[in-house]
Amino acid sequence: MNKGLEVTRGKTKALYEKPGEPDVLVVEALDNITAGDGARRDEIPGKGRIAAKTTARVFRLLNLCGLPTHYLSGGEDDDDNEMLVRRCTMIPLEVVVRGVAAGSLVRRKPGIARGAIIAPRMIEYFLKDDANHDPLIEADDVVARGIATPQELGMMGEIARITYEILAHAWRRRETLLVDLKIEFGRLVGGEGRGTLVIADVIDNDSWRVWPQGREDLMLDKQLYRNLPEVTPADLAKVRENYETVADLVGTFPTMRPGMVGLMADGPEAVALLDPVVRGINVFGLQSVRRVVSAHLMPGYVLQAVQQLDATFARLVYVASGPQLAAMISAATPTPVFDASDYEENELPLAVAKMLSLDDTVMFGRVMLVQANARSAVVQADAHLNSPPQPTAVG
Repeated sequence: MNKGLEVTRGKTKALYEKPGEPDVLVVEALDNITAGDGARRDEIPGKGRIAAKTTARVFRLLNLCGLPTHYLSGGEDDDDNEMLVRRCTMIPLEVVVRGVAAGSLVRRKPGIARGAIIAPRMIEYFLKDDANHDPLIEADDVVARGIATPQELGMMGEIARITYEILAHAWRRRETLLVDLKIEFGRLVGGEGRGTLVIADVIDNDSWRVWPQGREDLMLDKQLYRNLPEVTPADLAKVRENYETVADLVGTFPTMRPGMVGLMADGPEAVALLDPVVRGINVFGLQSVRRVVSAHLMPGYVLQAVQQLDATFARLVYVASGPQLAAMISAATPTPVFDASDYEENELPLAVAKMLSLDDTVMFGRVMLVQANARSAVVQADAHLNSPPQPTAVG
């Protein structure tokens, strides 16, 4: 990529200006690996390429789900370990989401058994300060020091939790347990959405713990390097092999499995009843095919239409306009069938998306984001309703 002046350099990456685009930076992933806040440092040839691929693939997944990130493009083999990102003012915090007890948590809280599932997820904040080993900082102190506003802190916690759940869903589909996750945030410095909080920095194999089959002894992440009593060339080769494996697995994360919704109207007069469903599933990026049939007048035609759709689409969910048609379709197909009359208008598209999200991480993430936005709307409405009235101007 065409790079300008170096902006800053860290332990494992360097940032450069993008000529002619002041709001864009080039991130170059380096071949370094460190532990103990830089006390241990080694170089693994090719690690930068692997780290860039992993980060780009994770961010592409998050972008597809609708989460706010700074990632624009790049990160694959032909990009020279480099990615294009929107320029941010970084918030000096590491936001850690814990879904399984491990690491510093069990040292600080011996009452929590190592390997125990944590639900609800635990969110912790660590101040980025290598000299003091990135100390744990309470949410109140984050606000008191002016690092982030209460609103930003709440948003970071919610986005971090959703990010963890999305990645945990993707890893579960590969028989691997996501133990914990560390992410960072920044505020966009320019362009559309200036000042918006986004996921920034990198998310690579240094950012999480992943245990295949739920077994810590099979770990694929950076903890293997941290645990080494001494570092040998053979050890570094094993670390690189693990990082390659993770990059390959993560490469399958952003793939969305196309799902189709078969909307079945019981007669011409029922077509309009399914219009809200079409609008609702569009929010999730789902496609639909509509058919007009009649359970009463043409039962054979219903079965013919179902057989055609079953034979055409690998991932299909039916929505029928009423109970009689829903029962007939359900008896004729192994595919899930929803009766539109059983749901409120806004509930049915979410139920359909949930069904298709079971083995589709992108859809899973979109469902989580829609649910989070709905909760946020409730909180905002309550705050607006209970806010003190504005003083009336005296003219």
